[in-house]
Amino acid sequence: MKRFEEMNREELLVVYQQAQADYSAACSQGLKLDMSRGKPGIEQLALSDELLKLPALDQCNVDGIEARNYGVLAGLPSCRKLFAQLLGVQPDEVFVGGNASLTVMYDIIAKAFTHGLLHSNTPWSRLDKVKFICPVPGYDRHFAICESFGMEMITAPMLLDGPDMDKVEELIKDPSVKGMWCVPKFSNPDGMTYSEAVIRRIAKMKPAAPDFLLMWDNAYCVHEFDAQYEPIPDILGLCREYGNPDMAVEFASTSKITLPGAGVSCFACSLDNMAYFSKLIGAQSISYDKVNQLRHVLFLKDKEYTLAHMEKHAAILKPRFDIVLSKLDEQVEPLGIAHYFRPRGGYFVSLYAMPGTAKRVHALMKNAGVVMTGAGATYPHGNDPQDSNLRIAPSFPSLDELAKAMDVLCVCLRLAAAEKTLGK
Repeated sequence: MKRFEEMNREELLVVYQQAQADYSAACSQGLKLDMSRGKPGIEQLALSDELLKLPALDQCNVDGIEARNYGVLAGLPSCRKLFAQLLGVQPDEVFVGGNASLTVMYDIIAKAFTHGLLHSNTPWSRLDKVKFICPVPGYDRHFAICESFGMEMITAPMLLDGPDMDKVEELIKDPSVKGMWCVPKFSNPDGMTYSEAVIRRIAKMKPAAPDFLLMWDNAYCVHEFDAQYEPIPDILGLCREYGNPDMAVEFASTSKITLPGAGVSCFACSLDNMAYFSKLIGAQSISYDKVNQLRHVLFLKDKEYTLAHMEKHAAILKPRFDIVLSKLDEQVEPLGIAHYFRPRGGYFVSLYAMPGTAKRVHALMKNAGVVMTGAGATYPHGNDPQDSNLRIAPSFPSLDELAKAMDVLCVCLRLAAAEKTLGK
């Protein structure tokens, strides 16, 4: 099979006509498939059905605390301990919140705007401009938080070992640059893990802003599906080591460990930050859902048991990622019209179509009955300057549905690339 760049116009026209015919056939199937978000599938949800039976009434008193009652703002000590094990931090550095880490992330940013952070000279809402570094491609929900507060998003490209730190270190010389988003393990959407060298370089940054906020979204901390579990360095400890003890706030949740709609989230930070944030949060809440915290402690038990539970998730997820990658390997890669990463964990495959075709591919997919995350969603304001990146989320469809969806995607990639190359 020749690559597009090796074909003459006549050969490209043959590919184009075949792609048109294949696309018409795909549309005639009447598909209604959804791989737009990283939602666990039904088989994965079933792994945590036991949660619905917990806790029993005689289990509601734990750590000397009545879980059904008010109090204990930072969460049950046993739940703080569980998250501390998963993140490699200390229990007193962990604050356990509600069901979603996204809510906690939004709340921390909101507090920076309403009250300022521990080392702020003034609340961010009183500043003329607040800028935030966004490694790209990145997580659209992070960008949505920035948009909701009117922050200016400055992009830094993702490299194979993490954000382009040369670019980041230049950007932080500006005192109006107040923070940076990071998904350090199995990044969304590329699925890359930051190297230790990059993590150390991040931890030792010396931003011009005294209240620079490192938003360390460790959403996929135990989410290997094609590799043995491997922790990443503790960002809180490294920041302490390099004289930035209060710079980082780390986030995680059980959303893709147990039940996404009924999980438990947390943030981890320095003890000084913990005292500061606890005072602010104490004005809005007496405590979070300790019954849900308790059921997760009873179900997940400890790090070792949680990792065994994640191996069950991996057994369900790996065949789905294998389908995605094998279809791309067979139908797309030999043509040289796209490239993609081969993640070993996380929830996505990041596909780079021929520049200038991602939006066209997305529209073709939608017309054929397959919903994907919007083209450009992995860039601030939905503006992918190359119009190239598409995020594939394989977890929710059945294996059969996923295979059909990938066949359609491969056809759409060929058709869009042929159109672009031929000037159609």
